[in-house]
Amino acid sequence: MNRAVKYILVFLLFTMLVLVRAFQKHLFYDPFIHYFASDFLAKPIPEYNTFKLFASLFMRYLVNTLISLAIIYVIFRKKGLVKFSIKFFTAAFIFLGIFYFILLQMEMLDGYLLTFYIRRFLVHPIFVLILVPAFYYQQKLVRQSKKM
Repeated sequence: MNRAVKYILVFLLFTMLVLVRAFQKHLFYDPFIHYFASDFLAKPIPEYNTFKLFASLFMRYLVNTLISLAIIYVIFRKKGLVKFSIKFFTAAFIFLGIFYFILLQMEMLDGYLLTFYIRRFLVHPIFVLILVPAFYYQQKLVRQSKKM
């Protein structure tokens, strides 16, 4: 793939991630958007529909994951990295999703920060910002070991 085309595709995919974030209030049910944006320490936890929240969280995570996987594929063009990323994203969603809903059911008794940051990992495409540099570093190490 031409380098210019690759950069344009990656830019467009990151733009899609930004658009998901920009239209989050219109696309997804999440009463915690306003809650965590305001003075949440002084307010009670908002009422929420557990099923609707989980379904919306899953859809948002899925959309972000699919775009992130496309970014990883366009940059590296290696199906093995995409397969690893699929497993990573799936495991992360299962673990963080369960932990997030346990914390919500306990009404954030251990504090708000843990719930806030777990939610952040679920609703924002942070993992792509971790995986891309990690894959670049791994690729660099593989190239160096082949030179020796």
